[in-house]
Amino acid sequence: MTKIIKHQFFFSHPPEVVWEYLTKPELMELWLMKNNFQPITGTDFQFRTNPIPSLDFDGIFYCRVLEIVPFKKLSYSWQSGPGDGKITLDSVVEWKLQPTDKGTELFLEHSGFEKEENLNFYNGLSHGWLEKFDNIAKHLNTAHHGTIHA
Repeated sequence: MTKIIKHQFFFSHPPEVVWEYLTKPELMELWLMKNNFQPITGTDFQFRTNPIPSLDFDGIFYCRVLEIVPFKKLSYSWQSGPGDGKITLDSVVEWKLQPTDKGTELFLEHSGFEKEENLNFYNGLSHGWLEKFDNIAKHLNTAHHGTIHA
């Protein structure tokens, strides 16, 4: 029953600019969630949002950077549960960036939805990731190149 979310989105910006939105905590917070991400392989980090009791979700995604190839690929584990250290969703998010003549193709693959209890999360995230792509696009299109500082 393994389900995988796969999405593709085009940005009219170079990979280096899109990459910043995938790896800078303050930019990630703008389109995704509060986090303490660091782009270092093996580093643990968290995304935090409001708990969703109907999904048995305490509001924290526990993650670890699995692979990072600057401007090309980023993957991290994405685990969650009802709290008290119990993990009911053990998945992996993988981003791939491909430069084109007009910008960047961004590919998302979110895999690991293997349990029946993960189906509601799968359904929610499948649509939710599309909204997040739109959020990135909005921020990219309103930000002026060269004015984003760490």
